[in-house]
Amino acid sequence: MSDPADQVSAAKLPERPASVAKYPVNDAVRAAMAVSLRGCDELLPQDDWLQKLARSNATGVPLRIKLGLDPTAPDIHLGHTVVLNKMRQLQDLGHQVIFLIGDFTSMIGDPSGRNATRPPLTREQIESNAQTYYRQASLVLDPSKTEIRYNSEWSDPLGARGMIQLASRYTIARMMERDDFTKRFKAGVPISVHEFLYPLMQGYDSVALKSDLELGGTDQKFNLLVGRQLQAEYGQEPQCILTMPLLEGLDGVEKMSKSKNNYIGITEPANSMFAKMLSISDALMWKYFTLLSFRSEAEIAALKAEVDAGRNPKDAKVLLAKEVTTRFHDAAAAEAAEADFQNRAKGGVPDELPDVALAGAPLGIGTLLKQANLVTSGSEGLRMVEQGGVRIDGVAISDKGLKLEAGTYVVQVGKRKFARVTLR
Repeated sequence: MSDPADQVSAAKLPERPASVAKYPVNDAVRAAMAVSLRGCDELLPQDDWLQKLARSNATGVPLRIKLGLDPTAPDIHLGHTVVLNKMRQLQDLGHQVIFLIGDFTSMIGDPSGRNATRPPLTREQIESNAQTYYRQASLVLDPSKTEIRYNSEWSDPLGARGMIQLASRYTIARMMERDDFTKRFKAGVPISVHEFLYPLMQGYDSVALKSDLELGGTDQKFNLLVGRQLQAEYGQEPQCILTMPLLEGLDGVEKMSKSKNNYIGITEPANSMFAKMLSISDALMWKYFTLLSFRSEAEIAALKAEVDAGRNPKDAKVLLAKEVTTRFHDAAAAEAAEADFQNRAKGGVPDELPDVALAGAPLGIGTLLKQANLVTSGSEGLRMVEQGGVRIDGVAISDKGLKLEAGTYVVQVGKRKFARVTLR
C-alpha cells in the first residue's frame, strides 16, 4: 500500500503553491472579504484568506471551498442551511464549491459535542440519506456549479497501512486538546480509539481535495484545524477555516434540532414554513436575517432602523418569512402562505387540511391528538386542553376527560396545527 500522499497526488487535482504569495488587495477583494465575514463566527487566519482572495482575483483561478456533511439524518432544516448559504454566497463570487458527502466518515461517527460514542450508520442508511441530503442542499446551492464528492473515493483505498501512516502525522496530545474528548476523559467516560480517526479522516479530506477554505459550524472548529495541519504536513498550502454560528430554533434557546422539535424543515409545506418563521421572537429575527436572508447587510440595517423607529416588527418578519418560503417553494406559494396565515389569525380554518383516519371510537382526546400527530404525547395533548389550546370544529374544549364518538372533526392545536380527523 502506498503512502497516503502518493494517493492524493494521483487524484490529479490542480496544483497549489506551498505558501501564500502577496497579491494586491483591491475593492473587489475587499468586497469578497466582506461577504466571507458576514455572519461568521470565526475566519482563521483572516490575512491568509484575504491573500487567497487577492490571488484568485489577480489570476482568475477560483478558490476551492469545501463543506463536508455526514448524512446522519435524511432531512435538512434551516439550521443546516446556515453554512450552505455561506457556500452559495462564495459560489456566487465565482469560486468552486465542493459538497463533500462523508459516506466513509459516517461509518465512524462524528464525536463532536458528544458525551458518548456515536453509533455508526449502515451503508444502506448512508446512501439513502446522502441522496436526500444533496437533493435538498441543491435548493440552496447552484447544482450546475457544485462539485459533488464522496470521501470514500480516497478513504477506502487507504487500507490498514495507509491509515497507520496517516495516523503517524498527528499526536494523541493534540487530539486530547479537543474539548469533548478532554471532558469525557476526565469524567471517566470511555473514548473508543476509532473516534480519534474521525477528525483525522476529515482533515485528510482537505488534503485529498486541496481545499483553500473549509466551512463548518462552531462545533467543527477542531476538525477543521486538523485539516489545516495535515495539509502543511503534506506540503500543501494550508486551508483557511470559516465557522458559522449554530442557529437557535423556534424556542430561541436550544440550537435548531429535530429531536427538540424546534426546527423548520426545508421541505415542509409552505404554509407551515411561513407560520413557523412568524413565530420566532423579535430579537431572534435579526440573527435569522443575517444567517438566512440573501438581502444585503445595508438593507437589513435599514430595516432594523425602521423597526427601532417604530415600525411593527411583524412587517420585517413577514418579509423574512416570504423570502425563505419563496426560496424553498416559489413566490406564489409564499403569497398563498401569507394569506393562509392571516386567515388563521382571524380564527379561520386553512383551505387544505391533512386527513387522518383513526379507529377506536370513543377515543380520549389526549390519545386522539397524539395519534393524529398534532402533539408528541398524550400528556402534552392534555396539557394543551388544560391551557385552552385545543379546538374541535372551532370550539375550544376544556374537558381533559373528553371522549369523541365516531365521526369527522376539524381538530386544531395552537394556532398552526390542524387536521380533519375521521374517527371510526
